[in-house]
Amino acid sequence: MNNKKLLMLVEIAIFAGIGLVLDQISFRLWPQGGSISFVMLPILIMAIRWGLLAGMTTGLIIGLLQMTFFPFIVHWVQGLLDYLVAFTVVGLAGVFRKQILQAAKDINKKSIAWYITLGIVAGGLLRYAAHALAGAVFFSEYAGDQNVWLYTLIYNGTYMIPAIILTAIVGILIFTAAPRLLQTK
Repeated sequence: MNNKKLLMLVEIAIFAGIGLVLDQISFRLWPQGGSISFVMLPILIMAIRWGLLAGMTTGLIIGLLQMTFFPFIVHWVQGLLDYLVAFTVVGLAGVFRKQILQAAKDINKKSIAWYITLGIVAGGLLRYAAHALAGAVFFSEYAGDQNVWLYTLIYNGTYMIPAIILTAIVGILIFTAAPRLLQTK
């Protein structure tokens, strides 16, 4: 195994651990789950530093760790959606990696900020969709007489939208202040 691949694997492990810790340092809103945290930040960092596979792997490991240590599972499909799928898709923020690297090379901080925002919004909205789907199917009894889809979108939106915004802001601050973090040497 070459040194660069080994470095990537070590960083995946470290950032997955950081993600688990960051999720525990959170603002919990609801007893059934959901909190505002920076858990998506390590996934974003790995997706930008190493690409889609590393970002998605980091997200998958974070989901597995959360499923192991802090589960709220009512059905195995809900567990897959809320933990494995939800955090893995955040790694899709790496689809904008080439544009971010090019913007860093051109020393264009506005473009770095723009593509980081697009990446985390894309990954965050996919995570939001996974949580909303799980909520509509497995937690519909909490909706009462309300439309279950509207209920789950509002419920999950109360923590996902602020988490997406905060992660985008911190990601922009990190990568525009220290673009050398984009280098994987």
